[in-house]
Amino acid sequence: MKFTLSVALSPLEQLTELAATAEECGFASVALPDSLFYSETVSADYPYTPDGSRFWDEETPWVDPLIAAGAMGAVTSRIRFYTSVLKLGSRNPVLLARQVGSVANLTGGRFGLGLGVGWSPEEFEWCGAPYEHRGKRVDEAIEVLRLILGGGMVEYHGRFFDFGRLRMSPAPERPVPFYIGGHTEVALRRAARAGDGWASAMMKFDDLATTIGRLRELRAEYGRAGEPFEVQAVCIDRFGLDGYRQQADIGVTDVITVPWVLQGLGFDAPVAAKKDAIKKFADEIIDKFEEA
Repeated sequence: MKFTLSVALSPLEQLTELAATAEECGFASVALPDSLFYSETVSADYPYTPDGSRFWDEETPWVDPLIAAGAMGAVTSRIRFYTSVLKLGSRNPVLLARQVGSVANLTGGRFGLGLGVGWSPEEFEWCGAPYEHRGKRVDEAIEVLRLILGGGMVEYHGRFFDFGRLRMSPAPERPVPFYIGGHTEVALRRAARAGDGWASAMMKFDDLATTIGRLRELRAEYGRAGEPFEVQAVCIDRFGLDGYRQQADIGVTDVITVPWVLQGLGFDAPVAAKKDAIKKFADEIIDKFEEA
């Protein structure tokens, strides 16, 4: 079991200190959220809250996760970073390949790409990408990213993306892992077929167990049952040593957590209080989990 620190909704000036503290305390990774902008109105419900409402507002701080990973990577040497998750549907994969390759190289291979389709029609349309056929476009975009990041002179001729022979140098020294997010059947199939892992949003334990079971079935269906596969979980009703051990038992490999929230602090708490919360979580959970 690995433990990942989520820095979602934290003030931007805190990020590098939080990453350095997480590294010192034994966290494996930092999870970086993605939001392009806050539209005053949206024409679709947010899929991960009971009533479809957004749990942030127009003043909530966000940063481009790839830029954040570069900044945090510069003040650390071991801890990894991954997007959780980046909205691929509204982005051009050729441009994104250059950005991902740059971050992977500048961090010494300490970067993983968590990917989702995206849920807001406004994010697609206002960034010049059609909302229609978004799932199939994302499938092609994943192929484009893997192709370009694999190195060498490549070309692609698909339904949505088409380009002649090109090369981006330097390619990452090792493959960038792709963690596919989403809870729908089509998203789970995409993760099982094309991902190196799956990333959950907020889920209850029983739902998480059912979903992980379905992923096992789908990976077997695609002939990938024997390949390494990460399960990154945000479980909202199992905490503490026993709770994390229960998550491990059902197949979770990476717990995404926000230690200061577990201690009753807000996302805007002072950085010193957050660092204390990280250290307390490491003492009470990470160290004891490893000992066991």
